[in-house]
Amino acid sequence: MSIANTFYNVFVKRNSVYVTTIFAGAFAFGVGFDLGVTSFWDRWNQGKQWKDIRHKYVEAESD
Repeated sequence: MSIANTFYNVFVKRNSVYVTTIFAGAFAFGVGFDLGVTSFWDRWNQGKQWKDIRHKYVEAESD
């Protein structure tokens, strides 16, 4: 029961802290989810993406 009381007193008791916690959590989840899906996609499609085969089609720029 003390964990529930601590959670309530720290995060839920004041509305401003509660709303800030919700927004910060949603933002962190969004960034983490995006990074995770991007990493999965890059590993799944390795060698098939433009960033992997660009060197075959683009000539090096000379000065």
